[in-house]
Amino acid sequence: MCEWDRLDEWRAKMRDVITRKEAGRVSPFHLLSMPGMGASEQRSCADLWMQDRIASSRMQRSHLDFAFSPKDKAKIRIGYLSCDFHDHATSLLLVELFECHERDRFEVFAYSYGPDDGKNMRGRLKKCFDRFLDIQELSDVEAAKQIYEGQIDILVDLKGYTSNSRTMILTFRPAPIQVNYLGYPGTLGGNFCDYIITDRFLTPLASAADYSEAFAYLPDTYQPHGRRCPIGTRPTRSDAGLAEQGFVFCCFNQAYKITPEIFDVWCKLLTNVPGSMLWLLKNNKAEGNLRNEACKRGVAPDSLIFAEEKPQSEHLGRLALADLVLDTFPYNAHTTASDALWAGVPLVTCAGATFPSRVAGSLLQAIGLPELIATDIDGYYDLVFDLASSPERLSQIKAKLDANRLTTALFDIDTYTKNIEKLYATMWQRYLDGLPPSIIQG
Repeated sequence: MCEWDRLDEWRAKMRDVITRKEAGRVSPFHLLSMPGMGASEQRSCADLWMQDRIASSRMQRSHLDFAFSPKDKAKIRIGYLSCDFHDHATSLLLVELFECHERDRFEVFAYSYGPDDGKNMRGRLKKCFDRFLDIQELSDVEAAKQIYEGQIDILVDLKGYTSNSRTMILTFRPAPIQVNYLGYPGTLGGNFCDYIITDRFLTPLASAADYSEAFAYLPDTYQPHGRRCPIGTRPTRSDAGLAEQGFVFCCFNQAYKITPEIFDVWCKLLTNVPGSMLWLLKNNKAEGNLRNEACKRGVAPDSLIFAEEKPQSEHLGRLALADLVLDTFPYNAHTTASDALWAGVPLVTCAGATFPSRVAGSLLQAIGLPELIATDIDGYYDLVFDLASSPERLSQIKAKLDANRLTTALFDIDTYTKNIEKLYATMWQRYLDGLPPSIIQG
């Protein structure tokens, strides 16, 4: 809701819970967007969140008699676990990866515990898998049994501690190898996932102690994004609710990612770039608060324009009206960042020390635009202001982005799929060799 008056108080309360090691009090997800929380605190919070839950599942697990005998096989069986196998950002990122999996080497299963929304994406996803299993009516134990009976070799969780997740299924250990991937930008703690799929920019080797999982490094970026994402017709500025003249700063991240510190920067930019406007995603709960916060900072409330949610192709089409996308901190843009880059709009980010604060930087590295990554808030402001004040430099950046879109790693889904399959194959071979999970250099 962008009600920030008690933010410092809540941060102190969260930190106190972690310091006192009070189990299950604070959801790890809430720490990701809380300014000032480090990766070590995020791990401690995840461990505490799962402590009692794992103890509970351990008693049940002793009766399940899940046993695994390593043996070589022609095809590795991958199981993807999620409630987002429908028209959702995670599936929009993953669908072309699923379609590209090499079926001579892998069998691919979906374990879905989310709704069927009846849209085209659901049908497309069902065609991607060798088997698509709906487990939403099953209990966690029953779901774990079904995964075990399906003889899944590598179970890949796509949710973590995001909304409607069923992380408890993994605590029963229904597969010999379990992987944390994409849906949650941080460690799950609790030592029930063996690997986290990442890249060297996101999680440098020096940060390994902040994760319960071993790093499985992709060579470029951890995020997949295909090339069959149609970009709709560009509307007029008037149709999008934008003024006909003036520089358009844009951020379509969810409101919970907007913090006072980053909003200070945005308002300073609106003040110092005459005629500029800030284009945000509509949120009925946050809109009034953000307008009030703008007023407090001396910015006219109507400088903030709120956009309705649109289907993906329409959304990508309207993004072309933005001059520059502004990232949030410490929880960066994820899908919204790669969408902007796919639509040809540059993005400026500030990279911190935690996984969620480095995602947009990972994407910019993979598309050959590291010059758009700032390392602190002051540098972020300076970089954005320079681009907004220099049409020639911004034009050069846009031309470079246009040239790099289809020639760099970010949107090369075929190569990305081969690389993640190499990680899966290495995980499996280590298991066959009797070796514990360890860092995999992709």
